[in-house]
Amino acid sequence: MYAQYKISNSMRLFFLVSASFIWGGIALTGFTTVHWLLYLPATFFLFAVVTGICPGMILSNLILGRGRDASD
Repeated sequence: MYAQYKISNSMRLFFLVSASFIWGGIALTGFTTVHWLLYLPATFFLFAVVTGICPGMILSNLILGRGRDASD
């Protein structure tokens, strides 16, 4: 069902590094100080790393109406 949204291992590594930087910044700033909106990309990145399915790819395909997969 979500096979067209699967991401490669290199994209997983990119998302892991990006999420680590965002979560590190949230931790250094303070979890109660940071706006809740900053948690969304950090959580989406970790979800993509764990499952291999990129929520950003799904949302952009829904908005733009394109049926392209993650390998393009």
